[in-house]
Amino acid sequence: MTARLLRSTRHNRPTLLVLLLAGLSLAGCQSATPQLSDDYPPEYAAGFGDGCASGRQAGGALTQFRKDVPRYLGQPLYAEGWNDGYRQCQALLQARSGLDERRGNALERQRDREWRHHVDQAKAQALHR
Repeated sequence: MTARLLRSTRHNRPTLLVLLLAGLSLAGCQSATPQLSDDYPPEYAAGFGDGCASGRQAGGALTQFRKDVPRYLGQPLYAEGWNDGYRQCQALLQARSGLDERRGNALERQRDREWRHHVDQAKAQALHR
């Protein structure tokens, strides 16, 4: 019974990993505005939410640029929240993009090494005959 359970768990690991990563990705999509509204003034939280959406858009995400200009000019807390949200969310998205790019380059280098190894093995076999 235990051996069968272990075998079935091994075969399901990739599926479990994909589900776990998908769940974590969706959890990261939660808006920061409701969390901020508990600890910060509503003007700051609204500005942060708009600035964060705009920062993600500037970082390459498919979101809409949002800025209530009259409110930005008339309410210092909204302006401060907008600036903070913009900077933080843009930097976070750019940092994630940089990690993805480095991972892609590492994978490409690994594939190149494997291909060169395969070619070298094929040459050695051809010369050995």
